[in-house]
This record gives sequence, structure tokens and C-alpha cells, in this order.
Amino acid sequence: MTRPTARVLAMLELLQAGGQRTVGDLAARLGVDERTVRRYAVHLADLGIPVQAQRGRYGGYRLARGYKLPPLMMTEDEAVAVVMGLSAAERVGLATTDNTASVSALAKVSRVLPRALAERLDSLLSSAELTTPVSAAAPVGASTLLGLASAAQARRTVVITYTAWDGRESQRTLDVYGLVFHSGRWYATGNDHGRDDVRTFRMDRIASVTQGDGSFVVPADFDAGTQVVSGIAAVRWSHRVSVVLRTTVADASERLPRSAGRLSEHADGVLFEARAERLDGMARMLAGLGWDFEVITPGALRDEVLALSDRLRASAVRETTTGRGQSDGAEPT
Repeated sequence: MTRPTARVLAMLELLQAGGQRTVGDLAARLGVDERTVRRYAVHLADLGIPVQAQRGRYGGYRLARGYKLPPLMMTEDEAVAVVMGLSAAERVGLATTDNTASVSALAKVSRVLPRALAERLDSLLSSAELTTPVSAAAPVGASTLLGLASAAQARRTVVITYTAWDGRESQRTLDVYGLVFHSGRWYATGNDHGRDDVRTFRMDRIASVTQGDGSFVVPADFDAGTQVVSGIAAVRWSHRVSVVLRTTVADASERLPRSAGRLSEHADGVLFEARAERLDGMARMLAGLGWDFEVITPGALRDEVLALSDRLRASAVRETTTGRGQSDGAEPT
């Protein structure tokens, strides 16, 4: 909160105490000049607070009789941030199993804001459109999310009930190193005691979280985001791909998401290691990057790149029915 905003709210607190406050008294208590006090009064009025001014030598300000301050006070910027944040979170899939939570939260925020500000926010919500694609969310129970977050912060071991992709349910003892939201899903990653290794778990597959025994220390070089996306990239697809990109690691990192694969320095550029289910799709992706590249493995990917090249060349030289026999720029007769 900025200092001017804090002082405006401090002035509101003084006025709430009841009675009339002189401009001089308010200025002294807030540590500002009298002109600034008058500006703060205007700002409160703009927020829908009924501040009444008393003119004259001993004039000052008071709140309208019977006015009760709503329990939540925000500036316009803060209110817009909260309201649009809730709307955007619902759109990108940051949802819990209660799919009405965002809607009900918005309604509650609107109810406790000053009427003028609430009406302006309603206008914003009804007229604004978000072009961000709606993500297919994998909702997580709030108790699961908060329980894992508490365990991660307190460095306390937990026991989770987890259902694997094949439907098998098991109890896993986990040191939660971090939580990650990626592509519409929440993940928990950390040391799995049963496997004695770092593993990643989809939170929508966790049925329960209970506190276990013991504590832990997160490795100093551990990065939860990198662990999750690299784990997703290493899923056992049909093909393991190694390609040298003629660019730098910095440029490649800007163009390729971490979930695409692993990037590392190479004598001829950047070594890109990934897994793919379809090599024709990998060929199109590599061609679309715009850099020269060399396929190391598999050999079948080279064939797909050549086939793509042939199709592109054929498309470039193919004559259309309407354009056959015409020179560039000629108008059809």
C-alpha cells in the first residue's frame, strides 16, 4: 500500500471515531498540510464515502450520520486487481472442486465495497472480454491445496492417498518441496519416501492429505517449476529426439517452453532433447522455429523433415487454376 493511500485510510479511521474533525487537527495527525487533507476528503467522496464538510474558521470534516463503513475498503486499483484476478483465475483453470467459488467470491467482494465503486466494477465485468483461451481445469479440493501448501511452508512430512494413471490407489509419504500450477493443473513435487526419489504428483488425483512424522530440508538447488515441467517432458512417448539447434540457449529458452524438452550447450549451438509421440509433428515444430538444425536421432525424424520440405516446395511452385500461364502482376481477362 502506498503512503498516500495509507494516509487516506488513516483519515477515514479518524473520521469513523465520530464527531467533527478540524482540518488542522487532521493535518497534524496525518503529518500533511491542510490542502492535502482537503484532497484526501475528495478522494474519500470519490470512493462513495459520505464525507461532509463544514466551512468556516473552525470548519472540518465528519461522516454522515448513521453511516456504517463496509468491512472491506479498497482503492479503485486494488478492487480492479481483485475482481479481474478472480475472473482471470477462473478462466486459466485456477479452480478448486467448488466451481462456484470464484463467482461467489466476486459477489461477496461487490457486496462489501462502497456502492459507487461496486457499480463501476459491475460495469467493467459486464463490458470487458478476455481473449485468453479457457483452460480445461483439473479442479483440486481446497483442503488438499491448503494442506500441501502448509506442509511445504512448515517443512513437515505428509501422507497422501494417491490414485495413479492406471487407477491404482496407494499411500505415499511425501516431503513437499513445492507446488506448481502448469497448463491447467496443480502439481506437488518432492521426496517420495517409498521411492527414495523426487517425484511429482497431480493434485487432482490426491484424495487426502494427513500430517506425518518428521521434517525435512529442501535441497538448496531445487527448483519446483523446473522439476515439474521437465518431468512432464520426460513422459514415455514413442520417440526420443535429439536435435542440435543453430542458436543460443538464451534464444531457444525464449521460444521453447520448458515442458517441450531439455536444452543444453553444444559445440554447434544448443542440444534439444525431447520425447515425441508423432515425428511429423516434431518436424513441423522444428521447421517453425526458424533456425537451422541438425537431427541427431532418430533417423526417422530426418525422413519426416525431408517429407515436410518436399511438401512445402511443392506448395510453393504449384500453379493454381486461375493463375496458370499468367506472369506476376498480370490482371486476369
